[in-house]
Amino acid sequence: MASTNANVLIKYQSYIDGKWVSAKEGGTILVTNPATDEELGTVPEMGIEEAKSAIAAAGKAFASWGKTTARHRHDILMKFYNLMQEHNDDLARIITLENGKTLTEAKGENAYSASFMEWYAEEAVRTYGEHIPSPFTNIRNVVIKQPVGVVSILTPWNFPSAMITRKLGAALAAGCTAVIKPPPETPFSALALAELSRRAGIPDGVINIVTTQKNVIEVGREMCESKTVKKVSFTGSTPVAKSLYGMAASTLKKISIEAGGNAPFIVFDDADIDKAVEGAIACKFRGSGQTCVCANRIYVQSSVYADFASKLAEKVTAFRVGNGLDETTTHWPSIHEKAISKVTRHVEDAVSRGAQVLVGGKRVDGVGAFFTPTVLSEKKEVIALANDADVGLAGYFFSRDVGRVWRVAEALEVGMVGTNTGLISHATIPFGGVKESGIGREATVSRST
Repeated sequence: MASTNANVLIKYQSYIDGKWVSAKEGGTILVTNPATDEELGTVPEMGIEEAKSAIAAAGKAFASWGKTTARHRHDILMKFYNLMQEHNDDLARIITLENGKTLTEAKGENAYSASFMEWYAEEAVRTYGEHIPSPFTNIRNVVIKQPVGVVSILTPWNFPSAMITRKLGAALAAGCTAVIKPPPETPFSALALAELSRRAGIPDGVINIVTTQKNVIEVGREMCESKTVKKVSFTGSTPVAKSLYGMAASTLKKISIEAGGNAPFIVFDDADIDKAVEGAIACKFRGSGQTCVCANRIYVQSSVYADFASKLAEKVTAFRVGNGLDETTTHWPSIHEKAISKVTRHVEDAVSRGAQVLVGGKRVDGVGAFFTPTVLSEKKEVIALANDADVGLAGYFFSRDVGRVWRVAEALEVGMVGTNTGLISHATIPFGGVKESGIGREATVSRST
């Protein structure tokens, strides 16, 4: 990998049963820097045979890992957490090179990613059971919690590290083993985590990583249908989530899904407009608009619309799009050319329906997958429109009226609501949606279930 001091963590092979391995058929996947189009390196193009090997290794390792004490798992996860902190700069640089985000944002992601290891390390020793009173004097009813087994983890490219640890931390803390399929766009972060897991003392076979692109359908099916796998955890698009859900249903597996969102962002006339603008920037333009909880539809009450729109446009005009390694960059490229084409179609569609481009609206000339930060304007009504979506991951609104705060928060058909804030995710609160945005919750635990 060119232009990096993180070579000590760069791995160009997949990780199965404690070994770094290449694809049996010799195929590779080319990984590029979306900001420069430069080649970063290759990883193996693995297929169904390698997926089966990884699952078998995880199944074998579960026999011993699943019997370790909670204190033992806590100690190893804390070593993992400390290693992620120690190598923060190197891990962040890898994220920036393969994903494109700024180095500052990448360091923030690594801290966020590591927080899940810390959180679940502490939760490992709090895996409480339950005593249920019996109607019979000679019987005692006791509920204990046990690891489910091998977990398949499939993750997206927008958070190359954090989307893995949010799932992996929980699995390891519970005593489960894992097979991870990272995205082909950003595999190096996953492989770096595997190297750190080895240094932390996680035994062979407990964590396995299968990289694939052309064979993703076959590998994904094996990860969902194998009888050795007992749970599937996926973050990605709703269409893919539905496909994986169907595959996992063949063996009635436990499944957690965090699928697509189409978050509404509502600004009422009693809102702090400056704060609302900052909130819109934080949640809409985070990740250059490439996060699952980004605000995709911003609704502003007519009496404060002009003020909000002008202030938002002014802020967005000041953004600097560029290479994430450049300290002056505020926003980075889209992940690839397909993403650029998708954004272009969205803008063209909105304009054809009467929207006005206030800022941006076009591709940046030159190398890299860059699109100018864009603000579009049109007039519509609100709550019914906010809920007029098949998905319901997150929603946001700004108001200083306490009564309105509760009414709107309860009326929005989403799994998570940000009130007077544009940032809603951290390790201590549940993350997930309703409707077609997924099944289950990640991050925090519930004492009642």
